[in-house]
Amino acid sequence: MSLIEEAPGYLQVYSDGSVKRFAPEIAPPSVNSSCKSKDVIIHPSKPVTARLFFPNCPSPSYKLPVLVYFHGGGFCIGSTTWLGYHQFLSDFSVASQSIVLSVDYRLAPGHRLPTAYEDCYASLEWLHDHAGSEPWLQRANLSRVFLSGDSAGGNIAHHVAMKAMQNIARDLKIKGILPIHPYFGSEKRTERENADEARGEVRMNDMFWRLSMPEGSDRDYYGCNFEKAEMCGSEWSKFPAIQVHVAENDFLKERGEMYAEFMKKKGAKEVELVEAKEEKHIFHVFHPQSEATRLLQTQITRFLNTH
Repeated sequence: MSLIEEAPGYLQVYSDGSVKRFAPEIAPPSVNSSCKSKDVIIHPSKPVTARLFFPNCPSPSYKLPVLVYFHGGGFCIGSTTWLGYHQFLSDFSVASQSIVLSVDYRLAPGHRLPTAYEDCYASLEWLHDHAGSEPWLQRANLSRVFLSGDSAGGNIAHHVAMKAMQNIARDLKIKGILPIHPYFGSEKRTERENADEARGEVRMNDMFWRLSMPEGSDRDYYGCNFEKAEMCGSEWSKFPAIQVHVAENDFLKERGEMYAEFMKKKGAKEVELVEAKEEKHIFHVFHPQSEATRLLQTQITRFLNTH
C-alpha cells in the first residue's frame, strides 16, 4: 500500500483506495447565552447530517430567515464540526438573527460528484419536511431561504440552487445565494493559475478535482466549469439574487469574478460582487473572530435583510 495523493495535514489517499483525513480542532454542539446548536440527521442511510444553529432570544415579532450552509474542502475534506465553521456560523446566526443549517455531505473520493450536490439538495427537502415537527424550525420562514458556502461549498450552493429552481416545493423559496470564494475551474487556466507563485496551490487544486470528479472527467465537467451546465435561457432570468464574495489575495479570485460575470450575461436579475481586501482564501474559517470576518457577516446579513 503506497501513498498516491496528499494534502499535507488534511488528507492522504492510498493505492488500495483507503483515505485518511486529519481534522483540525473539532467543536461539539453547544449552548451559550447568544446561540444554541445541535446535530440533526438529514438522511440516516447515506448518512448525511447537519448542524442546526438557533439564536437565543430572537425578536418575537417575525419568523426568522434560514441560511443553508455548505462547507468547503475541495469536496474531499471539511465538516461543519470544524471549530472555524462552528464559530463562524454560530456568530453569524446571532448577528443576522437567522436559523442556520450547516450540512455535512458525503466526501470524495469515496463519494464523487454529483453526490455532494444530491446530499445538499436533500437538506432542502429535510428542511421542508421537518418545518412542522422540528421545534427549532417553528420560527423558520421558508419563504426566505438562502444558500451559502465557501470554496467547494460555494460551488455546491450554485448547483443546488439550479436544481431547486426546478424541483423544490413551492412553499420553500430560495431568495438568494451567497458563494464565498467559490471553487470552480476549467481546462483553460486563468492568469493567476498560470503564475509561478501559484504552482503549489494549482497542484493541490488539480488533485482535489481529480479526486472529486467522476472517473474519466476533465476540468470541463459541468460541476467544475459552470459554463457547461445545461439550463434553458429563460430559466437563468429566474435565478435568485446572487452575492459573490472574493478575496483579494486568493488565487481563485478570478474564478469568482468570472462566475459573477457569467451569471450577469446569462440574465440573472441581481448579481453583486464583493471583494475582501488583503485577505486570503476562506479567511473566515481560519480567523472566525477577525475584523474581516465580522465585515463578511455584516455584508451577508445586509443581503438577507434586503431580500
